Amino acid sequence: MVIMDTPGLPALEIAQQRGYRLINSKYPPIALFEDVADESEFDILYTLQALTNPRLKNETGDLAYLAAGEIPFGIAGCSYAVAPFTHVNPQGSRFSDGTFGMMYLADEMATALAEVTYHQERYWQFIEGLKYDRLVMRSLVFIFDPAPALDALALPFSDPVYDPLSYSAARGLGRSIKATGCSALRYRSVRRPGAVCWGLFTPKGVKSVQQSAHYEFIWDGERIAKIDRIMSTQALR
Repeated sequence: MVIMDTPGLPALEIAQQRGYRLINSKYPPIALFEDVADESEFDILYTLQALTNPRLKNETGDLAYLAAGEIPFGIAGCSYAVAPFTHVNPQGSRFSDGTFGMMYLADEMATALAEVTYHQERYWQFIEGLKYDRLVMRSLVFIFDPAPALDALALPFSDPVYDPLSYSAARGLGRSIKATGCSALRYRSVRRPGAVCWGLFTPKGVKSVQQSAHYEFIWDGERIAKIDRIMSTQALR
């Protein structure tokens, strides 16, 4: 079965999945998303807080990117599910050209670590004179329902969608999938061969988000020389 007009990718009919994600530990949960149970409560509380909190938009992000009906109010860790869709990187990502948000999840924590290591190393390599740095990342465990989803595992690793440097083909695919209303894409990890990642086009299928460990990345001036698991955190309630 193929969903609508996507370029020949098979549909996935699978139930809830587990996924892993790392975020900078300096980003705390957004209380406004955590404190409400439904859309009506959110609208009221947002309006009230907007009167007295000038930093509200910085905290919640740009809600114009995301319909309120897509927000999974009432789940544990709601703000972590919403943030990638309201704090959109204008430079884009593999499957987004920067005009819409996406959330990327890995099949295992080792895959998430490999993906973050690659991108953080590239960032630090372009900072002239940087001899040492450290970054602490918070790990998150997601339970999500990917339906309806498409499966890019049907594409060989040699396909341009998996180009390690150019995202042109992948972004074209992402735009076409986004236009169909499809929720998720399963694809091959480029940074950890043999592993699998997910790209979510909406947070509405997320069922829960739990905090796990923290990881410290150490930059020695040339590469990330060491990654330490430094502490565990209490799960979100």
